[in-house]
This record gives sequence, structure tokens and C-alpha cells, in this order.
Amino acid sequence: MALKKEDIIRQLQKDILQMQGFKGVTANDAIQIRLGPIDIAFPNNCFPLAAIHEFINEDIECTAATNGFISFLISSLMVKGDPCLWISSSRTVFPPALKSFGVEPDKIIFITVQKEKDLLWVMEEALKCEGLAAVVGEIKEVGFTESRRLQLAVEKSKVTGFIIRNRPRNINVNACVSRWKISPLESGSGNNLPGIGFPRWNIELLKIRNGKPGAWQMEWSYDQLHSISIPAVLIPEEKRKAG
Repeated sequence: MALKKEDIIRQLQKDILQMQGFKGVTANDAIQIRLGPIDIAFPNNCFPLAAIHEFINEDIECTAATNGFISFLISSLMVKGDPCLWISSSRTVFPPALKSFGVEPDKIIFITVQKEKDLLWVMEEALKCEGLAAVVGEIKEVGFTESRRLQLAVEKSKVTGFIIRNRPRNINVNACVSRWKISPLESGSGNNLPGIGFPRWNIELLKIRNGKPGAWQMEWSYDQLHSISIPAVLIPEEKRKAG
């Protein structure tokens, strides 16, 4: 039976994604990051591993929200017990708080460097180490050449990297697979009880290679992400190109 045009296109898209390093998730994969409704934005409907992901923060509140979201992501990557490196020149994360997102602080190796160029070098060398679950680097500025070197490193080692850019001067084009912006939302206490509720975030996926950018409002509770609004709002094509 002759293949339909839609089936041929679908198979070609699948083959191209595999050549670019995006593989589908199978039941035998030990590591999977499940993001609920956000998964539809990714190639093959699964969070890209062995890739560099960029996070843009405009203020300290966004930095705190980003740290929480990334902590949730690396907790899934550390299920086999491999450690994670967190590199910065002025650490913004509070290690004991990592337990709230399923991360044991003693499994994180914190490295502090003084100069931005040294930070990039340390992160690139760390990403070459196959024994790590993930590498997080707080880097304010990163150009296309530097990001390309990081991406080439993870494509070889299969380690996933995260770049946190706090108040960057330029939101430039680079080789990162995705670009995110995580903003805090007002928390809601369950059952109308007083006190602080579970963390809530406005999650914006500004750019995703071979995927569909969008925005979601999510709550982190009971070790999972839960949608608290409509599933997704796709970013218009013109805004997508501007990013």
C-alpha cells in the first residue's frame, strides 16, 4: 500500500530529528523528564536531553523561580545517583531548599569562580565528563561561539546543561536548544488555610529548536508539576522570530 503524503512527511521529520540528536522516549529509558502539558512543545513530545538550555532572568524574583524549576529538572536527571555541578561566581541558590524539589544537596558539587571567562571554561570542561547527571552554570553573557562549544560538548558526552543568565545585557542569538523565562506567581493555599502555598510559576518557552514555543502557568506540588490554567498559549510567529 502506497504511503500517504502525511505519513512520508512524518517519517522524514522523525529521521531529521534523530540526525539532530532528538530521539523519542521509550519505556526502557531510565531518565525521563515529564512536564505535563509542556511536553507537547518539544520534538517527539519529550524534554531534550544532551542539550544546552538557556534561562533568562530579569530580577531576583525570577532567579529564585528559575532555580526552583531547574532543581525540579535536575532531580529527574539524578535518578541514577550521578552528581550535578553548579557553577557560579556568586551563588544564588540556597542548597537546603533543593530538597523541596527532590534534590539531595550533598549530590550537588558547587564551584565558585571569579571571572566570567573562567566560568565558561569550567562549564565546558564539566560538560565533557560523562559521569555527571547535569551541569548548571550561572553565566550572565554567552555568545554564539561559546554556546556552540557547550552544545558540541553535550552532544558527545550526553550530559544536559543549563545556563542561568541573570540580568544579561544582550539577549543575543546563540546555539542553545531552548530559551526559557520563569516568573513567580502568587501562590494559593489549599482548603483556604492560612500560610504560604505551593510554588507557582509562569513558564515561558521563548525558543525551542524544532518545537513550538508557548507559555504555561504551573504549580509545583506533591513532587509534580500541575497546570493551573489553560494548557498552552502559543507564541505568535512574529514574536517567535524576534526571540
